[in-house]
Amino acid sequence: MNFINNLINGFLISIIELVNVILFIIPVLLAVAILTLLERKTLGYMQFRKGPNLVGPMGLLQPFADGMKLFIKENFKPSNSTPLFFIISPPIFIFLSLLLWSVAPINASGLNIVLSLLFVITFSSLSVYAILGAGWASNSKYALLGALRAVAQAISYEVSFGLILLPLIIIAGGWSLLSFSLLQNLGVILLVPCLPLFFMWFISSLAETNRTPFDLAEGESELVSGYNVEYAAAPFALFFIGEYANIIFINLLTVILFLGTISSEIALINIILVVIKTTFLVFSFLWIRASFPRIRYDQLMTLMWKAFLPLTISFLLCYFSISLIVGNLPPHY
Repeated sequence: MNFINNLINGFLISIIELVNVILFIIPVLLAVAILTLLERKTLGYMQFRKGPNLVGPMGLLQPFADGMKLFIKENFKPSNSTPLFFIISPPIFIFLSLLLWSVAPINASGLNIVLSLLFVITFSSLSVYAILGAGWASNSKYALLGALRAVAQAISYEVSFGLILLPLIIIAGGWSLLSFSLLQNLGVILLVPCLPLFFMWFISSLAETNRTPFDLAEGESELVSGYNVEYAAAPFALFFIGEYANIIFINLLTVILFLGTISSEIALINIILVVIKTTFLVFSFLWIRASFPRIRYDQLMTLMWKAFLPLTISFLLCYFSISLIVGNLPPHY
């Protein structure tokens, strides 16, 4: 009898955990669908056209129709590809994209991790393995070149990401994202004292997510579609969803690090403010795509290694010196 009770309890716990995972993933997928519609509408009106307007009222059901079309299409695999890496790369990519959302402290995070910012840096950098695996396993020159570009770009700008975060960590006194929220709830918005770091972080986030004008990994004019050129149907949709989930998450991270929220006992007000600020930053990504052309690859690397790297090191030394003078440096430093 005890064995049966333990089996039933284990089954119920598994069901509850599965429901929690589903309830965690659904809002992210809905946000991605809304973002794709917002992007196509924004680009349409900026280019004096309508954008999606046929499927559903004002085209609101267009993302769901596109997703259904991709997931019911037949999946083709190149005959000369490496089957294992070709198949597992898209699921790994979207898994890492969704895993980052588990530490987002909007109201309460899914994973209670003290070093949540270090967790984000670590797992966001692992996505380059899925991209490299997809480009290499496709056995296509275009896909391989796109993957190499994406990996070199991601590795380069992660250097600036880390150096930009270090002064913020010195100010906040810890690696937890919750510490940034608590600090800025006291009325200290880090955008004001760290304005140069914010601009470098924003540009680096464009490069990290392969967005215009830094979308060299998906350059249509020279690489057709980049590392995902051989993917179609559901695997292509997984890459697509993962990319847009990363865009929303990195803008949410920007809000948490630099913009903060007001100090309010009502959690709903804080959530609404975070959503509004994140939406504004996401819209700025779309505005930049509609306004700027794609830069050359050497300009992309020069911006990082000859401009951002010296600047971030200089600002790190500056903020570290100020912290020593003020005496506000945490004991573990």
